[in-house]
Amino acid sequence: MSKKNSSAKRSWLGRLFFGGSKGLADDIEAKRAAKNDVEEIVSPVKQIVRGFMERKLAVGALCVVIAMFLLVFIGPLFMTTYTDTYTEVTQANLPPTMSMLSVPSELKNDIKMIDSYGSFSVGLSNAGKVYVWGATGLGTTGIDVADIPEEVQNEKIAWVAAGIDHIVAVGENGKVYAWGANKLGQYGYFDPAVNPNIAPEPDELLNGTIDASNIKKITCGYQATAILMNDGTLYMWGNKNTYQNFDTVATLDGKLTDIDFTLNYVVAVTDGNSVYTGKRGLYDQMRDNMGSATVPLREFLNGRKITSIYATSKTVCALLDDGTVGFVGDFDTSSKAMPKLHEGEEIVKIVSGTYHYTALTSEGRVFSWGSNTLGQCKVPDDAQGASDIFGGAFQSYAVDSNHELMGTWGLKGYLFGTDNYGANVALRIIQGGKMTMTIGAIAVIISTIIGIIIGCISGYFGGKVDMFLMRFTEIFGAIPFLPFAMILSALMAQMDISENEKIFILMVILGLLSWTGLARLVRGQILLAREQEYVTAAKAMGLRESRIAFRHILPNIVSVIFVTLTLDFATCMLTESTLSYLGFGVTYPRPTWGNMLNGANNSTVIKNFWWRWLFPAIFLAITCICINIVGDTLRDVMDPKSDRDK
Repeated sequence: MSKKNSSAKRSWLGRLFFGGSKGLADDIEAKRAAKNDVEEIVSPVKQIVRGFMERKLAVGALCVVIAMFLLVFIGPLFMTTYTDTYTEVTQANLPPTMSMLSVPSELKNDIKMIDSYGSFSVGLSNAGKVYVWGATGLGTTGIDVADIPEEVQNEKIAWVAAGIDHIVAVGENGKVYAWGANKLGQYGYFDPAVNPNIAPEPDELLNGTIDASNIKKITCGYQATAILMNDGTLYMWGNKNTYQNFDTVATLDGKLTDIDFTLNYVVAVTDGNSVYTGKRGLYDQMRDNMGSATVPLREFLNGRKITSIYATSKTVCALLDDGTVGFVGDFDTSSKAMPKLHEGEEIVKIVSGTYHYTALTSEGRVFSWGSNTLGQCKVPDDAQGASDIFGGAFQSYAVDSNHELMGTWGLKGYLFGTDNYGANVALRIIQGGKMTMTIGAIAVIISTIIGIIIGCISGYFGGKVDMFLMRFTEIFGAIPFLPFAMILSALMAQMDISENEKIFILMVILGLLSWTGLARLVRGQILLAREQEYVTAAKAMGLRESRIAFRHILPNIVSVIFVTLTLDFATCMLTESTLSYLGFGVTYPRPTWGNMLNGANNSTVIKNFWWRWLFPAIFLAITCICINIVGDTLRDVMDPKSDRDK
């Protein structure tokens, strides 16, 4: 290698201390000459686009920003069932999972029964083996219901049922097993003297056995369990505070034909024609469909008997001895009604979830009705012709005559988990991003308009006008931004205004407090541009001063404004998020990326419910970083003095 070439290749460290060499300078000049020989003449816009597209990081950042805009502004159009006020106590603080419909492969071909009440499901094979799937961890307790006790694994199980935080199983030997949470007497020994509102598990279940073949039904509710025998004997225990008529129904031992749990009441049937509940007036009126008029229970039955009942959170479905169905309870008007049966078709089995029912007819048809918020009523075609059905809280399962799984439908899980109200974090991130970006965009538009007007007038006219406007700008710039915005937001919280009005005022506040930097920048550019020849020519032609400032000078500095606008957009998004995080911006239930981070100031949330703050933080950080990358790149490619070869 020649000496010249060696010096031209000198490292940056050598050039830092010893300077460049003549060989390096010659090499650079040769490259520039070669480039100028073939360089084409292009328009400024095309040159900017070309320069931008040559920077891979900037192009990637732009793609991310566009994707975020599409996600948060188009995504909500497909969220037809989303509401800001959605709550579901049985789904609170669930980690990211998509396994709620993932029946274990060992169980798929040998299903005896499936049950669930909350975030996990329990299944039983005909071989007597127990399987658990879904979100099986129980909050901060450290308990995982998927850890099936060894004695249960070694025993052939005949019955299983799942509650909100525990599972109960009965072996073929008549032994009752349970695992999961037990703080409120869900199972095992509990001293009633410690808490009279806890019904302890009966001693005959703790220390003895029952006839598993004589069990009619096992059902679990919210921290409670009931076992009903064919002779009407009832075993019921757990948290009585959850169910207002717990003690009343417990006295019906030996008289019951069926029993189930709503969210707040125990519903029981005696002799097939009397329904005992804890809320008169709500459950003593029956209807033949959810939208039809109600009639008194006795009149509706008209001599018919209730063979079985199935309860959702607020409603009860009764299957009568003639194959007809009756409904009682508080139905949501938006709920999907029960489909009509064919002539001569009867319902042979019904299962219930938290807000929906699924039925199997004598023709093998399967259909679901009730709330469809989480897809509970979307029965797949492969579920038709089933021989049996099973229900979960938000899931349903169809099984063929060989006990093999045919189809599943309902809630698969939550991509980003749920918050403390049970709302889907992923959906709230999409809706919250729309609010955060909208506030940031409108705030930056307001600040840009004010900054351009004041900067143009101040820079063009100068003198006393410039002095006055710049002192006015300095006064605004001296205001501590975040504390002042917090004070104004706190004052708004005391006003009798709607949430929409509060959000509008917040956007105005952000815009009014963030224009000073742009005003100074525009003023400086105007001071330089007003000495140019085209400005002198415009004055000589007698054009109005306002026309010269805003129609001739301003377009020549629009690139600087555009870059600043881009960077300020990210700043306004961060400011809104900061205010909402501190509780001075948009408040719950309306989501923004900022107020979704509000729980991050709690050590319990940070440690145990990391998904509640991590995913909103990732979306906010990625969006703002990418916007800043795009802005910085635009500043480089729009600067005619920029030389990428330096």
